[in-house]
Amino acid sequence: MLDARQTAKWTDDEPLECVSILPESPNVVTVCFQAPSGRPFEFLAGQFLTLELPLPGGTIHRTYTISSSPTRPKSLTITIKAQPGSIGTRWIIDNLRPGMQLKARGPAGRFTSTHFPARKYLFISAGSGITPMMSMTTEIYDLGRHCDIVFVNCAQRPSEIIFKRRLEHMATRIEGLDLKWVVQQADIYQPWTGYKGRFNQLMLGLMAPDYLEREVFCCGPAGFMQSVSEALAGLGFDMAHYHQESFGAPEAADPPPVETGDAEATPAEGAQLVFQDSGITHTCTPTDTVLQAARAAGVAIPYGCSMGVCGSCRIRKLSGEVHMVHNGGISDDEVEEGYILACCSHPRGLVTLEA
Repeated sequence: MLDARQTAKWTDDEPLECVSILPESPNVVTVCFQAPSGRPFEFLAGQFLTLELPLPGGTIHRTYTISSSPTRPKSLTITIKAQPGSIGTRWIIDNLRPGMQLKARGPAGRFTSTHFPARKYLFISAGSGITPMMSMTTEIYDLGRHCDIVFVNCAQRPSEIIFKRRLEHMATRIEGLDLKWVVQQADIYQPWTGYKGRFNQLMLGLMAPDYLEREVFCCGPAGFMQSVSEALAGLGFDMAHYHQESFGAPEAADPPPVETGDAEATPAEGAQLVFQDSGITHTCTPTDTVLQAARAAGVAIPYGCSMGVCGSCRIRKLSGEVHMVHNGGISDDEVEEGYILACCSHPRGLVTLEA
């Protein structure tokens, strides 16, 4: 008979322990974590974690998609790319080593094929946006059932395609995984016979002639996703079957303000936030977001995208009213339970928060 320790799942009250770091391509690594207790992980393919990173100048929080599959629950991986100006990702690559532990929050997120089962999929990604696609594809691969996936990934050059060899190996072992690579330019002294240039409608028609019949998942920089969604919409695709995810917001010191689109949503007078756990009361303006006010008050609230997408800044509102405009980063059930997204909630009057 199994005891409670053998059946319990990992929760974010336990830190993650780094057990290995694998180089993937220039400025890209896969970090493998395990639970110190040995508890298995439970998540949906395509979900993400928010890591607490102890930088010398102070703790910051960064959101990373899980690149491993829930069918392999004893470990969990993130695959990260350091962009120019990266702070958190650069710290991980330069400083994180096996044996070190990090606090984490999650898993969370609704960008997952689990919520949208389909007979045919079209996965379109650019750069490190390939990570949720890798998780979803690996899950389907591990289940051993027939699949029909057109997998499109765009990169600057062939050497920068993440997971290329692993995916090609998977494609030799399972029927129905059709890989399509698109690069901006070839590597020097390395011939390239695949697609070249920017992903466009013509390429889409050649890669997946039956794209109208597929459930589409797209992840990458905001401009890339906008071009993909516009291309599909222009071809008459039913956008109810289009899903996208992005954590490409700049790692700025302060999150940008969020437009509410509702001139009457916030009153003219000031607002006051009471952070119950921190014992701090802070006065702000109704045009400030809760996240901006918290940072001004010195209250640390995790955040990722700052656009209401990732859900990392979710906190419980104990009393008062806020005006929240989000982009899918919180569920109706969570709102019913009193949660708000700090990055896109504007206080109305006196608001008390569990933070």
